[in-house]
Amino acid sequence: MRLLILILLVSNFANAQVKDDISVVQYTAGFASEISLDAFNDYNTQTLYIEKHGDIFKKEKIKFLPTLVLYNDGKEILKIESGISMKLPENSLDQINKQINKILETRF
Repeated sequence: MRLLILILLVSNFANAQVKDDISVVQYTAGFASEISLDAFNDYNTQTLYIEKHGDIFKKEKIKFLPTLVLYNDGKEILKIESGISMKLPENSLDQINKQINKILETRF
């Protein structure tokens, strides 16, 4: 019973984190490459693994691993997919930074 409650809480936390403010989520797997999201520590960041959060991958229609998604108040702003190479583009972090700057500019 405790395990079920813990799973539900983790799942709800992952979904809730994407709904408020700016969020950067990395969808990946243990066997896939991943990048550090440390550059976005001022925002909600999350790395989700398909082995642990498979239901979220289906809901968000994640087709390639890894995938980076930028959300603003729960709305998808930018999705960067790795494709069959399983490597994100080298400028992925720059693309996300540019979109975050645009979001911040519109707030003021």
